[in-house]
Amino acid sequence: MLLEIDRYDRLEYRYLTTGDFSALQQMNTEYPIETRTLIEDVVKIGEITDPDINTKFLKFYQDTTLQSVIAAVESEYANTEDLDHQFSNAFRRLKQVLPEIAIPRVYAQISALDQSVVVGNGTIGISLDKYLGPNYPLYAKFYSPTQRKQMSRDYILPDCMTFYLMSIFPLQHFESRPQLERDLQIGKIQWIVNQVMTKRTYHSRYEEAVDNYMKKNPKTTYEELLRMTDFSKFKVMES
Repeated sequence: MLLEIDRYDRLEYRYLTTGDFSALQQMNTEYPIETRTLIEDVVKIGEITDPDINTKFLKFYQDTTLQSVIAAVESEYANTEDLDHQFSNAFRRLKQVLPEIAIPRVYAQISALDQSVVVGNGTIGISLDKYLGPNYPLYAKFYSPTQRKQMSRDYILPDCMTFYLMSIFPLQHFESRPQLERDLQIGKIQWIVNQVMTKRTYHSRYEEAVDNYMKKNPKTTYEELLRMTDFSKFKVMES
């Protein structure tokens, strides 16, 4: 298998539900970067070097809502072999169309309903608590029906590929560019993800504009497409 999801979330589960200190030690020694990212950048409860950070971390997740989320994750994702196969096949296909791309290391975490996917230094972290299914009761409190539709197991792989490609092919000065250009850059990535997944997971008028362009310009490589900055070549239909 090309890729297996590292179940960091299981150590988290052990520490956060039982206070098992050996699980915390393992998190710090075997997964120092993942633990720092989770504490400092995802749940943002302080610095990893704070003297009382371990207690703070444990207390933060003692909230009854989060405890029920943690339990739901471990039940829903008791087995992730199906995802290992999906990731392996998709990244194998991605490498065929973008040969320079490195295969990332992928791990799972529980993030307190924060970011769905975190990407950095050749790794992808999946927050499984954001993928408990559109009908998960708690989601109705915080998310719109449109958002909930994408909070299912089926979206884990396409979301990961999208964020990973965005990190490898960033659009320069993204924040200061017109909204249309930003939408089209994401449309390009979503179009590629659709091709690699061999199904149309993402569907928007920006992805459609890219699809039309690629049909008319079949010799354009995926890398050329991602690096294109002349967005006038894409004709976006009015909504």
